[in-house]
Amino acid sequence: QVQLVESGGGLVQAGGSLKLSCVASGRTFSSYRMGWFRQAPGKDREFVAAIRWSGGGTSTADSVKDRFAISRDNAKNTVYLQMNHLKPEDTAVYYCSAGGGTYWGKGTLVTVSS
Repeated sequence: QVQLVESGGGLVQAGGSLKLSCVASGRTFSSYRMGWFRQAPGKDREFVAAIRWSGGGTSTADSVKDRFAISRDNAKNTVYLQMNHLKPEDTAVYYCSAGGGTYWGKGTLVTVSS
């Protein structure tokens, strides 16, 4: 059984910052790609950022590239999403994913007020 648990969401004013965490357990993800996705009300889930578990290569959606950064701590089996200069349109449930969408967490809500 694989578990992904996100945390760090909350309410923040526009221009503020949040750091999301995703802890992976139940399996070794040394060769898995980890990612963050988000889903705003009434919209499809969209890609935000991804990182290789080993090697650290990353990719980030153009819409957040200059504001969000993904990182990981292999010793803690944890992936992070640092979100800066948040905008109201960043409001969404943020989901952690492993193995190219094979595994998903339950999500953490980020609300950005104007």
